[in-house]
Amino acid sequence: MRYRFIRPNHRTRRSGFTLAEVVISMGIAALGIGGIIWGYIMTSHRAEWATCSAAAQQMAVRRLEQTRAAKWDPFAYPPVDELKTSNFPPVVAALDVPLAGTNRIFATNVVSIFSVYTDPSLKVIRVDCSWSLMSRGPFTNTLLTYRTSDR
Repeated sequence: MRYRFIRPNHRTRRSGFTLAEVVISMGIAALGIGGIIWGYIMTSHRAEWATCSAAAQQMAVRRLEQTRAAKWDPFAYPPVDELKTSNFPPVVAALDVPLAGTNRIFATNVVSIFSVYTDPSLKVIRVDCSWSLMSRGPFTNTLLTYRTSDR
């Protein structure tokens, strides 16, 4: 009986990855992982911006409601007009966002009131809320509404 030794096939001896293939696959994996991390970072920046924008919008709405609550009755005796720009000075306040520590974001509310008509009485109320986030900005949320006198 003859013993046969099984010799490894020519292909089986070379069945592995070359160094170039390993380096290229690691580069592709690094690009993919880097892209995922960059995507998460950009998503968190946009979420933070959206939070600040919503808080600034709410601050502007609050100031607009204060102007809408002001008494304005030109037909009363004596006439009452509390709806003037001088009655609503600029206000600087922190945005109502959930931040920790001392990294508050401040916004400035500026109210502008213009008379459009005298008969019928009509005024335009404009509220600008300006704020900036980190090194970006300034951003401005603007509300504009019309108001007639109290009758």
